[in-house]
Amino acid sequence: MDKVKFEALFPVIVSRLLQKIIDQRNISHEEAFLRLYSSNLYNALDSEETKVWHYSVEKLFLLFEEETLTGNLELPEY
Repeated sequence: MDKVKFEALFPVIVSRLLQKIIDQRNISHEEAFLRLYSSNLYNALDSEETKVWHYSVEKLFLLFEEETLTGNLELPEY
């Protein structure tokens, strides 16, 4: 995907993931924002080359939860 398309799609994915975190964890937007943006998942998601942005919001949430519990991010094969 070219950089322009990725930059357009990225905020949509992040906002949907943030909403999922807020809904599932019952936390504030600010808290969800801080947790997501300090995660390894966000760093992987922010890089088009990792292809993490291909995952569904549900899958991204599960990866976020796993990283939160274990401290590790293990990406499935794409």
